[in-house]
Amino acid sequence: MPKNLRGELLMVFTTVLAASGWVFSKEAIAGIPPFSFIGLRFVAASLLMVPFCLADLRRLSLKQLGRAAVVGCVLGITLSLWISGVAVSNSLGEGAFIMSLSMLFVPLLSWLLFGRRPARVFWLSLVLAVTGLALLNLQGGWQQSLHLLLFLAASLGLAFHFLFNSRLARSVPILALSCVQLLMVGLIASCLSLLTEQVPEQIPTITWYWVGISALVATSLRYFFQTRSQSLLPAESAAILMLLEPVWTVILSVLLYQEQLSLSKLAGCSLILFALLLFRLGQRGFRRTRRQAQ
Repeated sequence: MPKNLRGELLMVFTTVLAASGWVFSKEAIAGIPPFSFIGLRFVAASLLMVPFCLADLRRLSLKQLGRAAVVGCVLGITLSLWISGVAVSNSLGEGAFIMSLSMLFVPLLSWLLFGRRPARVFWLSLVLAVTGLALLNLQGGWQQSLHLLLFLAASLGLAFHFLFNSRLARSVPILALSCVQLLMVGLIASCLSLLTEQVPEQIPTITWYWVGISALVATSLRYFFQTRSQSLLPAESAAILMLLEPVWTVILSVLLYQEQLSLSKLAGCSLILFALLLFRLGQRGFRRTRRQAQ
């Protein structure tokens, strides 16, 4: 299987795991404070990965370890903003689409920071995707609210993490990189919990179930597959594919929480999917033309 196709399939699977994480998280924070949940979830996920990457961790240089920790701190701050948004928001689908703006920021940041200009077809896909996001988020006017600002701030942080993580994944063993970053997220969230939250003396049993499945499925497996796929794909291609996450999240939210899916939301989802298809077909056509020219 070609490397690019393998990376694309892994990224699509990653988006399904990421979407499930929205549901797991919403259920978990019903019984435990948000930062405490993130701390437990990510520390547990990191520990679950240690047996599988211990040899790679021992081989990391101090420079590699430091870079992985810094990128992990970016992710930790980002996810702390995100879970704060989840805690005050009543619409998982809306939050997911706002967060997906991060995947639109990635190619732009790559261009600004590293001078890597996106392919022309990306710009048309970007316009279509933004229009789709507008249909989802501007119904009745753009409402300035706390959860909106939290999700927007988190989406920008996620774009920086996605971009730098893509570059780092090419030189650091994937499992070790994921393990270090997850631990940093857990430590940052745990510190925030100690400073701002009061954990209840008794936590419902079902809450521990949601914490556990979040750590294993939506964290350990999700970030391993995401990091692996990012090592196989250009950042721009991976970013566009990650736009599938909010689509899955809306579907899950409708099925599980009866979230209303209006005509404008259906149109927005369809437009984003069309943008993804256009981008992939355009990329393949561009590569085919370039090979013929050579």
